[in-house]
Amino acid sequence: MKVKVGLVQMSCTENKQSNITKAEEQIRKAAAEGANIVCLQELFASLYFCDVEEYANFDLAEAIPGSTTERLSVLAKELSVVIVASLFEKRAEGVYHNTTAVLDADGTYLGKYRKMHIPDDPGYYEKFYFTPGDLGYKVFKTKYATIGVLICWDQWYPEASRITALKGADILFYPTAIGWAECQDEATNREQYEAWQCIQRSHAIANGVHTVSVNRVGREKDMIFWGGSFVSNPFGTLLYKASHDKEETSVVELDLSLTDHYRKHWPYLRDRRIDSYQPICKRFIDE
Repeated sequence: MKVKVGLVQMSCTENKQSNITKAEEQIRKAAAEGANIVCLQELFASLYFCDVEEYANFDLAEAIPGSTTERLSVLAKELSVVIVASLFEKRAEGVYHNTTAVLDADGTYLGKYRKMHIPDDPGYYEKFYFTPGDLGYKVFKTKYATIGVLICWDQWYPEASRITALKGADILFYPTAIGWAECQDEATNREQYEAWQCIQRSHAIANGVHTVSVNRVGREKDMIFWGGSFVSNPFGTLLYKASHDKEETSVVELDLSLTDHYRKHWPYLRDRRIDSYQPICKRFIDE
């Protein structure tokens, strides 16, 4: 079975409604080019506000489902596309999540995934804003494929991709917001990007599934978001890679039958020694 995925790599402004409108325009563009599933970048409706700890930024949050998911639901139904939309969720007073909603091609809200791994680093003060996800790892049975969604920092953890794949995901989607500090040298920039791409391609190989990573682009204060959105086949081969400095909406065809092909020839799932993996649940193994 073949499915076409759309990647929307875009820059953002302080105007939330303008960002949402831009995303809708790009979803339309991807749909016109044949996309069945369209993935937006992490927190596409705003600037990446986690670069500072600022209470006023909590005002950007919204309920999920809510006004933005309802708006995208209408668009999904009109275009008959699945939309993967990353938003800042207000769950309750004082409880917020970094969340991705999935709208099916008939406009149905299929559910949400809440980011499990929350970073806290210079320029990425996400623990100030986000409560860790408590829904577990999720798959969504859409019209075109069963998809798994993980978010940005989740992409560095093989456990997250493994569990999502074991739950039946045909494709792993990674909405992302990651960039280079303005002060960094080119060698450091290159090393960081290549590590980021490499770890996600390794998830594709280890699990025998396509991976789709969608990053933002553009300068925001002292951060240069590195774009470089890409698609990997189930053996790590790059099918598409976006530029580092341009807004791009692209559509890539995936052959989902390759999962069975690669898992037959490289049967990692068959040979897993699940009886031996209990130590992975420890924080660190002290002899």
